[in-house]
Amino acid sequence: MSEILKRLADVIESRKPANGGDIDKSYVARLFSKGDDAILKKIGEEATETVMAAKDARAGGDAAKLVYECADLWFHSMILLSQFGLSADDVLRELARREGLSGIEEKASRESGKPD
Repeated sequence: MSEILKRLADVIESRKPANGGDIDKSYVARLFSKGDDAILKKIGEEATETVMAAKDARAGGDAAKLVYECADLWFHSMILLSQFGLSADDVLRELARREGLSGIEEKASRESGKPD
């Protein structure tokens, strides 16, 4: 994992109320304390903002806003992963597993593994 992602993951872990995160001083601790649904709602908001920034960039708007919104989406996705005991490393391993597979092949392998 990149050093930035590692440092961010460490900060996110430290902000969990169970690890001493103070909900009065930390946005992340407060989000964790609200539970899964609050985190999921935030992911939805950030995903929508990312889509809107991409549409704006496509129409000639500032592409830097797309980077900003993607950073927010990644950040909140890392909080969600942490909520379930996962990390960016888990996502990177999955991407590595898929490396060299066409998207069509990868999707077919998931579909073939589904129970009837």
